[in-house]
Amino acid sequence: MAAELVHLADDSQEAFDNHLESMGWSDGLPMVAPTRPRVEAMQAAVDRQSTDELGVMPPRQGVATIESVAINSVMAGCKPEYFPVVVAAIEATLQPEFNLFAVQATTHPCSPFLVVNGPIADQIGLNGRYGAFGPGVRANATIGRAVRLCLLNIGGASPGILDRSTQGQPSKYAFCVAENEAESPWEPLHVEHGFDPDQSTVTVVGCENPHNINDHVSTEPEGVLVTMAGSLANMGSNNAYLHGGPVLAFGPEHAAVVASGGLSKDDVRQYMFENARVSRQVWERGGMAKMIDDPFAGIDPVPIIADPSDLIIIVVGGFGRHSSWLPTFGDSTKAVTRAIG
Repeated sequence: MAAELVHLADDSQEAFDNHLESMGWSDGLPMVAPTRPRVEAMQAAVDRQSTDELGVMPPRQGVATIESVAINSVMAGCKPEYFPVVVAAIEATLQPEFNLFAVQATTHPCSPFLVVNGPIADQIGLNGRYGAFGPGVRANATIGRAVRLCLLNIGGASPGILDRSTQGQPSKYAFCVAENEAESPWEPLHVEHGFDPDQSTVTVVGCENPHNINDHVSTEPEGVLVTMAGSLANMGSNNAYLHGGPVLAFGPEHAAVVASGGLSKDDVRQYMFENARVSRQVWERGGMAKMIDDPFAGIDPVPIIADPSDLIIIVVGGFGRHSSWLPTFGDSTKAVTRAIG
């Protein structure tokens, strides 16, 4: 790929972008040319050989190497200091339990969502506060974009060809945040998973765009949790029949209200298991329920999560009483956390 790209007769930005688009290597946005010095500088950020293989990436089964991931990271606009996050994220997506083939090829609009924890988030300027899911911060945008370009150019997930997502979603451009650990009343995600607080990690989840949860009124934990449970109890999500591990992304104000009542993350999980449910009458009328053997036969209402421990809880964003939940593809994909570096 790199050799073709840097030997164009016309070295203008327009010619470069047109060439990438004609080859099917583009996400539709302008890209940075992966010249040899840029690629070598990117690779130097990790203690790995350029030929080191990270794994085989479905659905096309391309081999992800340090060099090929570096090329896509340069094209995405990453700085070299971002590269260790990209490498760890790619390794996480290639773990069998993540089931990248299903995430890449399904008609469902899911995408790998990256949550970065630990010191590296501050070191490279990742945003976990105001607008973390949106534009404006290079680290978030280009790390997420680098992963997407790898999924496209190495994994072959071109829209409408091997990526069969019916409508797609904006987060297929970039989907990366830092957890707002400083304003969280609870232990961060990576500590829950057994890592030390001073370790840096990336967690990858196969999920949808954030769905907003708005509650500017509740001042007690019960009110906030009722609002959240009502948002999760949604027949249109895959979690309503395939269950799995959706993400509940608390804004820091909602997290503070809930924690003020002495509630832990596990208390929140238990509440959602008991209350984020759909009436059996409604559940049985939905067409998707007919696709599966009913794991909760005789139980009414039907839970959105099969077990409290399945719910992933993070704190993201700035102040303002909004949170969000991110439905997942279902129980065929599991979240994976990898150490960075």
